[in-house]
Amino acid sequence: MATNSSLRNPHLPGEAFFWEGNATGILLIHGFTATTAEVRPLAARLHAQGFTVAGPLLPGHGTTPQDANHFTWRDWVATAEQAYREISTRCEGVYVGGESTGGVLALYLASQYPEIRGVLAYAPAMSIGLSFWEIMAVRLAAPFIESLDKHLAEDNLPWQGYMQTPLKALLQLIKLQHRTWPLLPKIQQPMLIIQGSLDNRVPSAIPEQIAAKVHSSTIKIDFMKKSGHIVMLDRELDQVAALTLDFMSARR
Repeated sequence: MATNSSLRNPHLPGEAFFWEGNATGILLIHGFTATTAEVRPLAARLHAQGFTVAGPLLPGHGTTPQDANHFTWRDWVATAEQAYREISTRCEGVYVGGESTGGVLALYLASQYPEIRGVLAYAPAMSIGLSFWEIMAVRLAAPFIESLDKHLAEDNLPWQGYMQTPLKALLQLIKLQHRTWPLLPKIQQPMLIIQGSLDNRVPSAIPEQIAAKVHSSTIKIDFMKKSGHIVMLDRELDQVAALTLDFMSARR
């Protein structure tokens, strides 16, 4: 369990987990600067329905913002792939999903592993709304400034993670986005995208932009009217869980 002072809500469990269940697996990947505390409430609801559920902890997360700057997007992909391989050896079929950056990693995995049964993308951060000049400013600042303080809009949520944005790590997220967009046409699996209508980080046009590029047989997009960016933790979590279960039930 995380206990260091670099984390908001350090008392929450944020380590990697693997919860055994039936032969259908669900991999849930947390977002940038967060920990598995972000995906655990949804994971618990899915596990209670009998599914095997796993959540990896991405490198550079759950420690310090400075540590996050020492890893690349390839390290995040490698950890997600390792978790996928582990759960796929124990399950007959696996869904991959994630919140924000975790949603991007889920899309990346789906493009590489066609046997994945479906994609569960929650506020997938294929863009975080930064302009060209803002990205350039981050690139110029990153060699000299480790991190910048950030304001978490959803202060009341049980979110665990850094209250600073590590700048070199942020550039790695941007690289992950750029690497993933060209891979979207390779995705043919059924896809569920859920985003909060009050999301102030991922532009509301992103779900349709993803849908326009993938070749998925089924694409379902839902906006939660009362939820912000961290849709997995917000006030409509029960509805998010119900939509997720309905989506998977239709695939059986």
